[in-house]
Amino acid sequence: MIRLAKRVRDLSSSATLEMTARARQLAAQGKPIVNFAAGELDFDTPDFIKKAAIAALDQGFTKYTPAAGIAELKEAISEKFRRENGLSYAPHQIVVSCGAKHSLFNLIQVLCDAGDEVLFPSPYWVSYPEMVRLAQAIPVTIPTSPQSQYKITTDQLRQKITSKTRLLLLNSPSNPTGTVYSEEELQAIANVISEKDLFCISDEIYEKILYEGAKHYSIASFGKDINCRTATVNGVSKSFSMTGWRIGYFGAPEWVVKAVTNYQSHSTSNPVSMSQKGALAAIKADEKEVLNLLAPLQERRSLMLSELGTIKNIQFFPPKGAFYVFCDVSKTAMNSVTFATRLLEETGVVTVPGEAFGDRYGIRLSFAVSMSDIHEGMKRLKKFVEGL
Repeated sequence: MIRLAKRVRDLSSSATLEMTARARQLAAQGKPIVNFAAGELDFDTPDFIKKAAIAALDQGFTKYTPAAGIAELKEAISEKFRRENGLSYAPHQIVVSCGAKHSLFNLIQVLCDAGDEVLFPSPYWVSYPEMVRLAQAIPVTIPTSPQSQYKITTDQLRQKITSKTRLLLLNSPSNPTGTVYSEEELQAIANVISEKDLFCISDEIYEKILYEGAKHYSIASFGKDINCRTATVNGVSKSFSMTGWRIGYFGAPEWVVKAVTNYQSHSTSNPVSMSQKGALAAIKADEKEVLNLLAPLQERRSLMLSELGTIKNIQFFPPKGAFYVFCDVSKTAMNSVTFATRLLEETGVVTVPGEAFGDRYGIRLSFAVSMSDIHEGMKRLKKFVEGL
């Protein structure tokens, strides 16, 4: 009998896409929608980046490129890692992929065998467990809570490590919680990784989106031993509002880079040629360009947190990074799916239920929306909760 492969039959669907699809249906019926489910900035890609891609098109830069990315882009990424992260990745230690998600997927594929265990904190980004399962590995979560600022401890990490543990997937700043690990916390985690002979994939895609004086540190910068056990993943999607351009990258030990380059050459051939030229302009940009682009997020965050603080039975941790607030709705006596579904159907406010992130009683709210949408959405949310 003709059928789908088991690895895709077992994949869960995207909760974000499901909620967004239902929101579109309601909008088509005339219901006013406020969408807090966005995983991308609502700003346009800066003009100087678009002009670089347009120039590439005009110059006929539309053919295959090397599988791991063009030389000048890898050189710029190498310099970016050195300048901003204290990392010494030579250009031949860098792979450019079709988005940071693609980088993560490729890394898990080349590093994991069937039955290997991959650790990551919960709540987690929705694609982590599915990527692990697609590699026939086993996702193992490390639960966190608002009380711990959604951070794992070294004691928790040690308790979860077994003879089958292969990888630790770390995301700081975090989606969905907005938590940011300190230098001391990362150093302690790095010590355990080295001691237990693990490999770390550090997802740093939100590194430039920080608040309240929070600082970003790359775990691979804490010495030679952790550096040779880490792949540092980043990209241009979030910081430069380039989600649709699909350019991500990572730096790693040469043996990992060679494996991913070979693997990627048989899947996508190469990242999109003109997108690489746009990414080159973004990565070489003055830091002021980034700060100007992201400046409105500070005001939006403040407004959402202020409004949430007036709503009873909603608990939350003020995010130190990214552009989400993760809320605990357990005091409403509803789980995340029921809460998010009712909120959408009754008020037109779209959120992402925490079930998708491994938290049965959380919801994720994105403040990458207009101030007017935050005002209106928070008003509807408050009325909904008070009316329960």
